[in-house]
Amino acid sequence: MNFLCGVLLPSILIFTGLGFGLSYKLFYIFHPVKLLKDILSNNGGFKSLFLALAGTLGIGNIVGVAGAIYYGGYGAIFWMWISAIFAMSLKYAEVKLALKYRQRNEFGYFGGAPFYIQNGLKNKLGKNIAFFFGSVFSVFCILNSLSTGNLVQINGIASLSPVPNLFFGIGFAILSLVIILGGKKRITSFNSILIPILSFLYVFVCLGIIVLNFKEIPSVVELIFKDAFSFKSASYGFLGFGFSRAIRYGVSRGILSNEAGCGTSPCAHASSNANSPHKQACLGIFEVFIDTILLCTLTAFVIILSNKSPEENAMNMVISAFECFLGSFGRYFVSISCILFALATICTQYFYGSESLSFMTKSRGISVVYTIIFALVTVLGAVIPMSLMWEISDLILALMTIFNLIFLIILFKETKNEC
Repeated sequence: MNFLCGVLLPSILIFTGLGFGLSYKLFYIFHPVKLLKDILSNNGGFKSLFLALAGTLGIGNIVGVAGAIYYGGYGAIFWMWISAIFAMSLKYAEVKLALKYRQRNEFGYFGGAPFYIQNGLKNKLGKNIAFFFGSVFSVFCILNSLSTGNLVQINGIASLSPVPNLFFGIGFAILSLVIILGGKKRITSFNSILIPILSFLYVFVCLGIIVLNFKEIPSVVELIFKDAFSFKSASYGFLGFGFSRAIRYGVSRGILSNEAGCGTSPCAHASSNANSPHKQACLGIFEVFIDTILLCTLTAFVIILSNKSPEENAMNMVISAFECFLGSFGRYFVSISCILFALATICTQYFYGSESLSFMTKSRGISVVYTIIFALVTVLGAVIPMSLMWEISDLILALMTIFNLIFLIILFKETKNEC
């Protein structure tokens, strides 16, 4: 596990992202005005952006950041930034492939990683082998929807409720079912209203805290950079990655936050009405920016500014930080934000899992079984230990990401950018 998440995954993600980024001439860094124009001129793509953001703006942006700081030190934030910058090119590639190979039925467009794996490889490997690889990824995606997309989310917010965890899990499962049983249309409508409002309020509150403490910002930035390259946080080295705790938790929580490279959010982008794969892929880059560069950074700054000692209970760590500045309002604000972000994530991850399941089979019965299991997992997630949840989610997310990156490399020539 330490080798997989602490050495192999960061190495593959960073070097693959760097290779893709250099091949795209890092246009999203050096030509931000052109990028913004392409984003704003993308008609029909923003609802899918909110759907994709709903799948990522969950516990990873709040509790995940606190966990990264506790396990990897303040330097983990630096590696979250690095992983996000390189992952932007991977998000561009996978979203572009998703739109290129998406399909359409009477309900609209659909697609994602299983479809670009199958259709992109069938001429090279044969239809059956290509379908097999697409199905393997679908299984990973379904497992991820149950773990990272469900168990981690509900486990992170269960302690926020005054009622026993079991009853909270049952109630949350019922609430989630009300939304997800309405299908993609209801999930998308719910997220397109909730995510912009909730994100704006979260950014507003965090920026308010940071502005009122702006004199401390230089020392916060210095602390992050010094700790990122401190041998004190190192547990072993590999190809220059001598700061493995910071890298492991920075990169893994970065992926948990923005999901770039792991192949889940292309499912949301593929459902858009956008006509330009390039412009929709630029929205994918913007998704990573909002998720990790903006929201995760704001959370990290508030935590560090509070001068609270890192603790293993990440939720308590975040609440204590906000209470330091906002009093009891901070507790309520964090609690409500986490619950709503988690609800949006759970519903969207169910959509990802169901779409992956439909890739392998059209059986209505199996779909019903998946829905029942998903609801039961929501209840289970409220009562099992948090540490076990992160281990399971890290493992599944790492395997899925490595698997997806292999096929992004194979299909690299089809992802050339248009800038």
